[in-house]
Amino acid sequence: MQSRFNTIAIIGKFMRQSAVQLMKNDLVDLASHLRRQNISVVFEAQTAEYAEIIDYQTISLSEIGQKVDLAVVMGGDGTMLSVARALKESGIPLVGINRGHFGFLTDLRAEEMLQSIDAILAGEHQCESRMMLNATVVRNGKTILENHAFNDIVLKSGLRLIELEVNIDGKFVHKQRADGLIVSTPTGTTAYSLSAGGPILHSSLEAIALVPICPHTLSNRPLALSSTANIDVTVVKMDEAQISFDGQSQLSLAQGDCINIVRSKESVTLLHPADYCYYDMLRNKLHWG
Repeated sequence: MQSRFNTIAIIGKFMRQSAVQLMKNDLVDLASHLRRQNISVVFEAQTAEYAEIIDYQTISLSEIGQKVDLAVVMGGDGTMLSVARALKESGIPLVGINRGHFGFLTDLRAEEMLQSIDAILAGEHQCESRMMLNATVVRNGKTILENHAFNDIVLKSGLRLIELEVNIDGKFVHKQRADGLIVSTPTGTTAYSLSAGGPILHSSLEAIALVPICPHTLSNRPLALSSTANIDVTVVKMDEAQISFDGQSQLSLAQGDCINIVRSKESVTLLHPADYCYYDMLRNKLHWG
């Protein structure tokens, strides 16, 4: 991993105009600081528009992956999830500055961001690769959606239970009646999966977690699988249901739909401070003693 980045993109919480406006000063301070070090700085177009930043080149999120060496994401975990999915094919590393609530993925503090960024530019950082998931939804023999997730893929009912049949690597596992099912990467096991009683999987593990949401049969417990698993989930019975990707993209499901979930070929590269420790992060974010 190179320790010097010639072109850096800055991305704010581009989904919410009010949030970007509140972080305008931090965005400008960071850009000015990088420019003084002769680093070329570009802004994600919507971030620049919402923050009324006019002194820098702007490019779309889809262009960033081809034109920069590093993307700095200022916001919360939701912003990082959106950016990670959008840039998954580029392979460029991401750095997160926390301006959200929990910050499991955005581990630089805004108050110390300039010093932290300088250390990263000097090569004082940890580089971590994290896996993603791909899903294909098939209805009546035809593919109607292909999408991917960094945290999790969730199949969830409306007001009543949904019945799902789960097969792994072509082998029948069970039928379950529940409020839904979470299929999670290790990264996602500290998100919705954790709230549903799923295990925390270390981010370095090559694994997938299947976590039922309020199962009708209490013996139906979370299951950890190899990341090579080929998972097929069929909607057997339902009144109303949907599939969501990182909680940010949804599709209504129909009875008989089959969802195939596998590990994505692409991964997300995160840069952490040199003193980053996964267990410290868990202890601080989850308020362990």
